[in-house]
Amino acid sequence: MKSMKYQKKCRVLIWVVLFFSVIQAAPLYAQRKITIKLASLVPENTPWGAAINRMSVEWAKATNGEVELVVYHNGVAGSEGDVLRKLNLNQIQAAVFTSIGLNSVTPEIMTVSYPLLIRNDAELEAVLRKLRPELDARIEKNGFTTLAWARAGWVKIFSKAPVFTPAELRRQKLGTNPDELEMLQAFKAMGFQMVPVNMNDVLVSLNGGMIDAIYQSPISVAGYQLFGVAKNMSTINLAPFMGGIIMNRTAWRRIPDRYKDRLMAICKQIETEIDGSIAKLEAEAVATMTRYGLTINQLSPAQEQEWYRDMAQHENELVGPIFNKEIYQKITDILQEYRKGQ
Repeated sequence: MKSMKYQKKCRVLIWVVLFFSVIQAAPLYAQRKITIKLASLVPENTPWGAAINRMSVEWAKATNGEVELVVYHNGVAGSEGDVLRKLNLNQIQAAVFTSIGLNSVTPEIMTVSYPLLIRNDAELEAVLRKLRPELDARIEKNGFTTLAWARAGWVKIFSKAPVFTPAELRRQKLGTNPDELEMLQAFKAMGFQMVPVNMNDVLVSLNGGMIDAIYQSPISVAGYQLFGVAKNMSTINLAPFMGGIIMNRTAWRRIPDRYKDRLMAICKQIETEIDGSIAKLEAEAVATMTRYGLTINQLSPAQEQEWYRDMAQHENELVGPIFNKEIYQKITDILQEYRKGQ
């Protein structure tokens, strides 16, 4: 009889202990939410902005709310340089970067945007398919994890006077973003008249005659209404305009391993959505600008070859001093193999 009473008391004691254990543990579970602050220069009302917002929602669903992605759109966290500093200090845990920002993380990445090297979407896809693992590894080595890559369109030449050949562009003062140091050095080495101009000052510089031409994505030119002065667009693809989302290693390690594959799958889906949206948006931007006075300078195959020959003459000045020689060689090898099959 005493044994039964003793066992009953033990069971009661066990339940009491378990109850208070749960009560005490509850605050710990409440504190497990991981907040990731993501900075983006891109306006929220763009395909990039919409995709990142969906990414935030999907991450919360996939982790039952344990990982919260807070997005700072519209450049409120500062320039790409500011954001990179904040990433290193863990004040911001993730960021959307253009190729300029990614170049600050891993300089080899800028070689993907080597002028006139990669010529169309199919070639860019072939290069990224084979080169992406190495670029991701280089980013990882420098303390970051790549969440997504995305193509943000093609850089084109917009000018006051028509440009069909390199000689015609050399006669014009070419505006460039001072943060794009490699591109500035590259075009200067090729004999172009380079004038560093911040993006916010381009329209004033075009109107005032400080510059006559720019190289920029059609989406940006449409957004800044630059085509009202730079009324000509050459059809040749100068370089792919790349973007990516990276997270610092400290933040990535905080995320439980059981969620990482699913979160990466979501990022891959977002990446695909952005690629499709940007291509559509670029086509719409060109069509809209054409309706409002933009002239499309359609280069002939012979004129395109003239650009490629002109670029080849400057390879020794660009590869090594400006662009990474190893990555350049890998890209050219991939392109040679791809073009043989065409």
